[in-house]
Parts: sequence; structure tokens; C-alpha cells
Amino acid sequence: MARATLIGFSAVVMWALLALFTAASGKVPPFLLSALSFAVGTGIGLVARFFWPAFRGGGAVSPTVWLVGIGGLFGYHFLYFTALRNAPAVEASLIAYLWPLLIVLGSALMPGERLGWHHVAGALLGLAGTFLIVTRGGGLSFDGRYALGYLAAGGCALFWSGYSLLSRRFQAVPTGMVTWFCAATAVLSTLCHLALEETVWPAGFGEWLAVLGLGLLPVGAAFYAWDHGVKHGNIQVLGASSYAAPLLSTLILIAAGQAQPTANILAACLLITGGAALAAKNMLFARKPALPGDAAA
Repeated sequence: MARATLIGFSAVVMWALLALFTAASGKVPPFLLSALSFAVGTGIGLVARFFWPAFRGGGAVSPTVWLVGIGGLFGYHFLYFTALRNAPAVEASLIAYLWPLLIVLGSALMPGERLGWHHVAGALLGLAGTFLIVTRGGGLSFDGRYALGYLAAGGCALFWSGYSLLSRRFQAVPTGMVTWFCAATAVLSTLCHLALEETVWPAGFGEWLAVLGLGLLPVGAAFYAWDHGVKHGNIQVLGASSYAAPLLSTLILIAAGQAQPTANILAACLLITGGAALAAKNMLFARKPALPGDAAA
């Protein structure tokens, strides 16, 4: 389980590159960027099928699996773009980033799972750290004019947490199915682009390289890693540790010279790291099983 949890957490690390690569992709509109990135993500799965037989197995899957997979990947991104178009980015981001907390709380309903106080406390600490990052130390100003955007952001949180939790119920479905979820998302994103956006292609080698980076990591390999993690790892730990994504993203932007270090970021670092450690305390400090000779000692 620990190995699967670490694989799942690698998705969080990759998602931290999302802001940097998106900024480097220039003025490519969101749905076109999503279509291009998920096309690359589909390619990852197709290539993996030649090297890992597990990606090919599983046979036919139920319509429910398709609905959950496509609804999770495309539904989340559709609602996220809608939220950013109809509400201030700070408030929309914070509402959307309720999904790790919803995963931790919702895991109590999953078969064979136990929700401990440290899981909830760790998730809340992570949420507090995320608040410091997305608000940059300022306050929130919810306005009724942006109700549609707020609702869409709330839908983001529900869609992604629901996708993650429901994926746990389909452990027998191979991770290779994510290939087809990415393909469907690329097609649907293309249709949304044609209907809603003006086409602006990446300009120059650097912007095309950023799009490739998006498709290879945060909008590609990350979804395969996350699928494996939520199906076979510790889903409470993954939920709580997911709050590291906005922190790591901010640190990467600082390292790239696109953001400045502040006291709020340091405080957020302590809150998110402490929350993740608290949520994972049973894994980090697990007692070793007693050896037969220990009882006689």
C-alpha cells in the first residue's frame, strides 16, 4: 500500500507543474490547450501498452466505469474553465480545492476504510495552508454576481473527489483504461473549443514544448499515477497530501522567477507539510510486527 500511495503522490508533484507550463504555453485558449494536452496524455497510455502488459488487460468494462472516468477528467476541466470565466480566480480556486478534504471525509463511506481524527485534522491544516497561498494573505470577497462561477468551482470539487472515490470501487479495472478517458476528454475538449473559443495555436518552439510538458506530466502521466494510487494506496493520506500541489506550484514559480517568497508561503509550507505528516502518521510511524521470539524475551 505504501508504494501505491507514493505513486499516487507523484501525481500531486506533477500537478504542481501545471501553473508553470500553462503560463509558458502563451495565449492558447483553455479548451484547445486541454485538447492538445490530453491528446499527448493519450499517447502515453498507448505507448505504455507495449511495455506493460497490465495496461492491456481487463477486457470489457461497464458503462458506469466509462461514465466515472470521462466525467472525472472532462467534467472537472469543463467546470474549472467555467468557474474561471465566471468568478474571480482566487475564490474559484479555493472552492475548487475543497476536493482533497472531500476525499478524506468521503473515504469513511468506502468499504474497508477507517477515517481517523488525524486524517480530518491533516486535511484541514492543508486547507488552511492552501487558503494562505491562493489569497496571498488577503481576504475573500464572495459576490452574488459570480454565483455561476462559484457553483462551477464547487462542481469541480465534487466531480474530482467523486471520481477519485468511485475509482476505488473499480480496483479490478486496469489503469490502462485512463488512456481512453484521456482520449475522450481530448475529443470533448476539441468540440468545446470549436463551439466556444477562437483558435490560437502555440507560438514558437517554447510554447509547443510547454504544451508537450503539460501532456507528458500534469495532464498525462499524473492521471495514470493518481488512478493507481487511489485504487491501491491509502486514499486518506493521498487526499490530505494533495494540498501540497498549490504549495509546490508556488515554490516552482518562485524558483522560475515568476513569484516572490513571502511569510505567508512559509506559513503555508508549515501547515501543509504538518497536515500531510499528521494524516500519514500511521504509515510513517507504523509499528513493526512482533517477532515470535519477542514474546519470550
